[in-house]
Amino acid sequence: MFGGVRFGGTLSIDDAFALGFDHIALCAGAGKPTFVSMKNGLARGVRQASDFLMALQLTGAAKTSSIANLTVRLPVVVIGGGLTAIDTATESLAYYAVQVEKFLARYETLVAERGEAVVRAEWSEEDTATATEFIAHARALRAEREVASREKRQPRLAALIDSWGGVTIAYRRRLIDAPSYTLNHEEVAKAMEEGIRFAEMLAPEAVGVDRFGHAETISLRKWRYDDVVRKMVATDARVTLPAKTILVAAGTQPNTVLGREDPHNVKLDGRYFQAYDENGHPAKPETVAKPTEVRVLMSARSDGRAISFFGDLHPSFAGNVVKAMGGAKQGYPVVSRVLARRKPSLPSTEPLVARLNRELRPTVHDVIRLTPTIVEVVVHAPIAARAFHPGQFYRLQNYEALAPRVDGTSLAMEGLALTGAWVDRDKGLLSTIVLEMGGSSDLCTVLEKGEPVILMGPTGTPTETPGGETVLLIGGGLGNAVLLSIGKALREAGSRVLYFAGYKHEQDRYKVAEIESCADTVVWCCDQPPGFKPTRLQDRTFVGNIVEGIAAYGAGKLGTPPIPLQTVDRLIVIGSDGMMAAVAKARDGILKPYIRHEAVGIASINSPMQCMMKEICAQCLQVQKNPITGDETVVFSCFNQDQPLEQVDFGVLRARLGQNTLEEKLTALWIDRCLRRLGRRQAAE
Repeated sequence: MFGGVRFGGTLSIDDAFALGFDHIALCAGAGKPTFVSMKNGLARGVRQASDFLMALQLTGAAKTSSIANLTVRLPVVVIGGGLTAIDTATESLAYYAVQVEKFLARYETLVAERGEAVVRAEWSEEDTATATEFIAHARALRAEREVASREKRQPRLAALIDSWGGVTIAYRRRLIDAPSYTLNHEEVAKAMEEGIRFAEMLAPEAVGVDRFGHAETISLRKWRYDDVVRKMVATDARVTLPAKTILVAAGTQPNTVLGREDPHNVKLDGRYFQAYDENGHPAKPETVAKPTEVRVLMSARSDGRAISFFGDLHPSFAGNVVKAMGGAKQGYPVVSRVLARRKPSLPSTEPLVARLNRELRPTVHDVIRLTPTIVEVVVHAPIAARAFHPGQFYRLQNYEALAPRVDGTSLAMEGLALTGAWVDRDKGLLSTIVLEMGGSSDLCTVLEKGEPVILMGPTGTPTETPGGETVLLIGGGLGNAVLLSIGKALREAGSRVLYFAGYKHEQDRYKVAEIESCADTVVWCCDQPPGFKPTRLQDRTFVGNIVEGIAAYGAGKLGTPPIPLQTVDRLIVIGSDGMMAAVAKARDGILKPYIRHEAVGIASINSPMQCMMKEICAQCLQVQKNPITGDETVVFSCFNQDQPLEQVDFGVLRARLGQNTLEEKLTALWIDRCLRRLGRRQAAE
């Protein structure tokens, strides 16, 4: 088995067949979550169930040893009526106690060692209120455990959690209509035994937020069952439920991203892949779990090589793991018959396995300190390096089994979304630049040369790098690492590149020669004096924020502009959400006289990301708003991080980035503590 290999990104269909594989079986069950349109539907506290469950189980937030952050506040309302909704409700109920008790244990340890003022130094008013809530609940749970121990009984935690709001499932139909009930009523019964409430015939309409912009309530419309027409009908009545966490489990759609990424090899038939019979003719699978004719091929080449699909990808076997297993049992004879028609591509699998071991198991090549807060991690990952295109990114993680452990804490990092700064395809090397922000990013410094890591990707959509244009690159801090490969590709394509590189402090600048090589003119901007001194005649310098620097350049205050802003055809902005929002606002403000309205504006969105596999976990959801019509659409940022600058709702982006802010601040201190103790341990050894 090979982990961290994104099919369609790291390895394509053509790549797999070129390597010598004779058949590809797609057995990816996870699908695109259904987004429920409601007012404030992406406010802090609102998540997709797939996002919550993945963070809980795959990232490991439920483990007391984990440094993963996942904030859940009570009361919880789960939207949906399927088995995923039941799972989400029971898991959130169980997780809450784990979460607050872990928070309290780390908080008390840090306060004892550093003092309360230090621990709370970065907390906002909202953070303080949330922490007070968590600490009070954790101490109540601790007290109940102590009393139960003395009385020699099981602690009554469910009653406490219920008194704080508990967990409610809200479903738009009757309970007896719910898929969870019709498929497995025992799970529904067990959930209710644990204290889960089921509120039927309620459809969500709006999320109410508190003064901090966090979810506080959810408004739902009442429905009723009409015995005459025998269907659900809406009423004018509304119900408002308290809800500081809203988890949406409204179903999924088949994961057909591959069809959009590789239309040459993959065709779609409505919501599913196009099926074919064993002779390569288009077929229509029956939508029953035991079809008369099993049609599991989605591609059949004349030479006998083929692709098959199963589980939620297939209309006959979608819905649950039992049907998926049944589909595999019915479908494997088809695969066997297709393979029997073809002579194996390779006389032996040993050379193939050896090659895959060399090229699909990334290892750390080097870790280089660039600035006091920025580290470059160079990874040996030949196939991933060869597949890279400018603007794409990777998910970097260390393995939990190899991660250092300090006082019961595993220093296994959360997945980091990192853009490739440069690649050496001949040597199989790629560079990622990491900003140490006090969390998992700090753990990159403990990676060792030769250490196996997960480097999933490349993923995302390559940035458009047309030729014959004048392109304005605007990079802030870490965003300058992303622009290295983009600027290089633009110049190679024949475009002129004007590059504004912005930094907060003088010591934050890195890769100076590389930045100069990817731009015809660079304007070095630094928030604080004395700023930078250009080394090339065509370059400029400015002390102040980057928007002011662009305006000064356009007004001729930095000398005659080597590349006039009025000639810019396209601008690409990459940096913090605040910097990108400022540039977007300035286009209709102080930059309006200098940059043409027709110039295409692109922002690379740094939304929170988890799986980064395109339309799976939905942590990366982002709102776009049409500036003319006001219409809103929700997109998956990890599918395409480059979004129209004027359409990005930066307020929603900031809210999404702040989902776990309190826990992230405490975890940052905890990681710092672990790294200090690890350093002392290593020094002693």
